[in-house]
Amino acid sequence: MSSPAAARGQEARQRLLTAAAELVPERGWTAVSTRVLAERAGVTSSVVHYHFPSLQALLREAVLDAMREVLESVGPALASTQNPADLVTALFGSVEPYTGVDPLSVLFVEAYLAARRDDELRDQIGGLLLAFRAQVSRWLAERGVPEPDATTEVLVATIDGLLLHRGLAPGGDPAAVTAVLRGLVTQP
Repeated sequence: MSSPAAARGQEARQRLLTAAAELVPERGWTAVSTRVLAERAGVTSSVVHYHFPSLQALLREAVLDAMREVLESVGPALASTQNPADLVTALFGSVEPYTGVDPLSVLFVEAYLAARRDDELRDQIGGLLLAFRAQVSRWLAERGVPEPDATTEVLVATIDGLLLHRGLAPGGDPAAVTAVLRGLVTQP
């Protein structure tokens, strides 16, 4: 059982992470300051540095938490889907709510851009993507899909690309795109 002070500290830390995940899409990665973040979280600036070694460390943790949550949400689809074509439908169905301009999509785009200048962030996002791709690739391999690693890489990159395009030029028929990609995993 934790003390009331520890619980308050954990709550403040979580408010900082939530505020960071809200502010990055609103303002952009580089425009989030310690002061603005602290104000949004309802704490003083000193609390930011008490809980995190730097503002960048806080932003990294916030985006990595969000990415982990999204990637882990695919687990049930892997567990409940039996054939590769249906998995493709489930994967692409899981991103339907994202418009490319919604806060979570923008958070991911901002993080990808920031990762080009932040080696630690790039390594951490890369690690999440590699682990996710390995999970999907194993699943595809167990079902006899040829070239499961390459197929997974194409599927995951397509999801990212579609979300990026949705933010720039909405349109297209999601069902048609899914049908094309289902063919990728059902080719003899």
